[in-house]
Amino acid sequence: MDSQYVELAVEVFAMLADATRVRLILALSAAGEMSVNHLADITGKSPAAVSQHLAKLRLARIVLARQDGTRVFYRLADEHAQQLVSAAIFQAEHSLGGTPRHHHAQAGVSE
Repeated sequence: MDSQYVELAVEVFAMLADATRVRLILALSAAGEMSVNHLADITGKSPAAVSQHLAKLRLARIVLARQDGTRVFYRLADEHAQQLVSAAIFQAEHSLGGTPRHHHAQAGVSE
């Protein structure tokens, strides 16, 4: 792989190495587009803290912002951040032992 892409991939992983940012990506992947206040409610963080995380995700081009009057709405820029987060959660499920939840869903087994 070209070193440039490897270095950028490392920056993406570093950007996602924060529990609040992972929760923001999960919320946005489920809902599509949300306001800062709604995201703050979901994550249990202050709107100011959520805004700071979203600003970093925006600079990394992971989320996009849309202004509607005084409110700003955010959405994922594409499906890749959600896929990375999902893969990381699947890996975390494997590390806990037993049969991961995502294998139950694939096999049609109810929990």
